[in-house]
Amino acid sequence: MNYADGQEVLLGDAVDLGGGSVGRVVAVLDTQRFSERYPAEDWSYLKDGALLEAPTFGLVHCTEGGHDFTLMGRAG
Repeated sequence: MNYADGQEVLLGDAVDLGGGSVGRVVAVLDTQRFSERYPAEDWSYLKDGALLEAPTFGLVHCTEGGHDFTLMGRAG
């Protein structure tokens, strides 16, 4: 999965979800990368896209082409 500018979505990325909401990528389903809080055994049935966690939205599943978030910074 890629951002609109072509960069790859990576686990732990900080993202702007719009409207002042900021979140974090907690799983990248395309590459089977999962955070400890969201393990593969619970979420791998979703085959593509990414899971984002944000205080204002909770957990959101975004798919390629259906997402509207931008990279703010890379993890660590």
